[in-house]
Amino acid sequence: LVASAVHEQSERGGGPLVPVDCSGLNEGLFESELFGHERGSFTGAFARKHGLVETASGGTLFLDEVGDISLALQVKLLRLLETGMFRRVGGVDPMRTNFRLICATLRDLKSMVERGEFRSDLYYRISAFPITIPPLRDREDDVELLARSLLERIGGPGRWELAPETLALLRMYPFPGNVRELLHVLERASILTENHRILPEHLPDECVPDRNRRSPAPRFSQVTPLRDVEVDYLRWAVRHFEGDNASLARRLGICERTLYRKLSRLRQRELRTTVGADLAAEANGEARPS
Repeated sequence: LVASAVHEQSERGGGPLVPVDCSGLNEGLFESELFGHERGSFTGAFARKHGLVETASGGTLFLDEVGDISLALQVKLLRLLETGMFRRVGGVDPMRTNFRLICATLRDLKSMVERGEFRSDLYYRISAFPITIPPLRDREDDVELLARSLLERIGGPGRWELAPETLALLRMYPFPGNVRELLHVLERASILTENHRILPEHLPDECVPDRNRRSPAPRFSQVTPLRDVEVDYLRWAVRHFEGDNASLARRLGICERTLYRKLSRLRQRELRTTVGADLAAEANGEARPS
């Protein structure tokens, strides 16, 4: 998506965007796909084939997982980038091409250079303008926007609704599979729900960490007003939650303004309790530390 956006917004946007999956091709096939081949150059080459670098001329060549290219092919790729010239497999006449190159990889190319697994000259040739794309776990604020956009892609505008508690769970999940995993989670949930509202029960187990834990039965000696129970739980949550109020509100499935209102009432209640205890102690002639 990023490569496509760069291509479309550039002066080469009117040209082709040619993606190459470097990890899915072996060395022999990769060279043929990249540079093309002449008829009869190897068994099965029944006709001349134009390579991807030739097809990308005037546009953008996108090498996905460039770290998977073998050292032998890295030499040829470097020569192509330096001169703009290449030869088809089995051919003798040099050909010229002109394209913008965008590379992507999950690997640490600098460490591969140090281990001798990636050519240093090619590394510095392709890393003129690196763009680091943070994983989804570091973009918590993007989860809601992405989820709603993906749900529209799955079923159309307004068909699926995310419950607040569901969204809170999605924002806390680290998503090791990034946006693709988020898409699969939402596809699964949309199949399981029956009323177009996606609830936590429709999410897979890894997104709901407490699902498989047995919650101990609450112990009460008498019927307690719900407001008092909420106050006690909120006091416990504030003491034990490691994060800011915005994150706590999402975890509780409420908006941040509602949380602030409840916390304000909690402080007022605790203040009244403290003042009442001080007055009682003063009336009994006792000193209370401030």
